[in-house]
Amino acid sequence: MIIETVGLKKTFSSRKGDVEAVRGVDLAVEEGEIFGFLGPNGAGKTTTLRMLATLLEPTGGTATIAGADLRRQPGDVRARIGYVAQGGGTWDEVSAREELIYQGRLHGINRTECKARAEHAIDAFQLGEFADRKTKTYSGGQRRRLDIALSLMHKPKLVFLDEPTTGLDPQSRAHMWGEVRRLRDEGMTVFITTHYLDEADALCDRIAIIDHGQIVVTGGTDELKRQVSGDVVLVGLTAADRETAETAIKQESYVREVETTESGLRLYVEDGSAALPHLLRLLDGKAIPLSSIELHKPSLDDVFLRQTGRSLREGDNA
Repeated sequence: MIIETVGLKKTFSSRKGDVEAVRGVDLAVEEGEIFGFLGPNGAGKTTTLRMLATLLEPTGGTATIAGADLRRQPGDVRARIGYVAQGGGTWDEVSAREELIYQGRLHGINRTECKARAEHAIDAFQLGEFADRKTKTYSGGQRRRLDIALSLMHKPKLVFLDEPTTGLDPQSRAHMWGEVRRLRDEGMTVFITTHYLDEADALCDRIAIIDHGQIVVTGGTDELKRQVSGDVVLVGLTAADRETAETAIKQESYVREVETTESGLRLYVEDGSAALPHLLRLLDGKAIPLSSIELHKPSLDDVFLRQTGRSLREGDNA
């Protein structure tokens, strides 16, 4: 395992008392995988990431990162990882080439080797057309590619990417997905936090979802979605009709489970395509008007909902 944590904790002290932000996180990340870390705002996701990257000292627990003890060998951990913060870290007044060389020098790499690595990074991340322009002229996607290139100048075994596509346009986002996959294909382990569920689904080999400072579920995305068996039907109803509709729908044999949502009901059914006509006839027979009805396969949000009783989409994720 390139990341292994046992009971990792972080408590912050304030005037109102101690706040337990991370409450005993156990993680096991394998070498060469893209590992996604998801969680709603305030769940402890960013705090955990910052501990793993040695930016925050844990209050308790143990962790081994790339073969180094997180608490006893933080310098060795830093030498073996790359880290890209959500806000980035490029300098407006220097070029990508200058910044890449300077980053390499900070890691003690000689100038000749720095120039060679910078040239390789410029080529690998398709920075060549603007590599000698000041970074203040770059687009958001160009800056993000440079951020990742900078984190790899010392050839780490593991790179942490904190919300790498936030704020990017769809084209830049798709390009970033390609870069992350390329890193994995070249043997890099990528630990990525994201609040985009489609991104986690498309990119990650495995994910962990954290809520209230604890891991609620870990596994492959397909594996976790299969645990929510069958199909999901979302029924849009007025508040006045929900109770009547729920009572009637629960009696149907093809409906496994019914949950109330802000806009109506969420149903888990054996076969969605077969269930829809029955549902429409049932509600029409009881004169219950629909505002919408949707059928889809289980998503990562459904996984989170089944584990915690609430949607991962509720509020902003961070």
